[in-house]
Amino acid sequence: VEHTAKREAALTVREIEREAREEGEDRARRIVTLAAQRIASEQTAESSVAVLHLTDDAMKGRIIGREGRNIRALEAATGVNLLIDDTPEVVVISSFDPLRREIARLSLDRLMADGRIHPARIEEVVNTVRAEIEETTMRAGEAAIYELGLSGVAPELVRTLGRLKYRHSFSQNVLQHSLEMAHLMGMMASELKLDPEIAKRVGLFHDIGKALDHQIEGSHAIIGAELLRKHGESAAIYNAVAAHHREQEGGNIYAVL
Repeated sequence: VEHTAKREAALTVREIEREAREEGEDRARRIVTLAAQRIASEQTAESSVAVLHLTDDAMKGRIIGREGRNIRALEAATGVNLLIDDTPEVVVISSFDPLRREIARLSLDRLMADGRIHPARIEEVVNTVRAEIEETTMRAGEAAIYELGLSGVAPELVRTLGRLKYRHSFSQNVLQHSLEMAHLMGMMASELKLDPEIAKRVGLFHDIGKALDHQIEGSHAIIGAELLRKHGESAAIYNAVAAHHREQEGGNIYAVL
């Protein structure tokens, strides 16, 4: 009787486990699908160059300047390479740093519109554009925080987050990707009866290290986690962001959450 009871109990346990596993997988797919359907994703291609179209080919000579002084001043002020070749009415701005490319593009555009192109004017315009870009990144970070309804985010984190507006990874704008991830994680957390604010903060900040990874050595997840810790985010947030590094190496960030 004991042997029969154990055998029947084992069969019952296996059946319960099988049903639980199937139900769990179905529910997980349903939650992910529901969240994904509520997000529309826009993707953009990343490039290490920006192409600026000139009003006429004679402008190339003015950009180069006497003995190349103007182009050297532009490259020194912006930290990019300007490629002026035989392609008609086109200047190519080359740099792996998207912020530098954007500053150079806007500066050169303004210089051509103004007509005064000389080293002193170049430095003045570049400094003005750089200040405007800093303000733009701050506004982009604030808009992201506002969209998610978060509070208590340190100003430096907001500014760093805004820099992701000019960063692309895997054909996607990183700030837009971070917003989508925050919305998705908040929705899934709500379905699972977890804290949606924590989930949204993790989603929003999971790639924040990409705004600094060209300046600091190491994984962008570890860089981001240290930045979050430094600026007052809770251990739950920066540990989950750091777990993104382990998840890339075969771990599971959702298990940590």
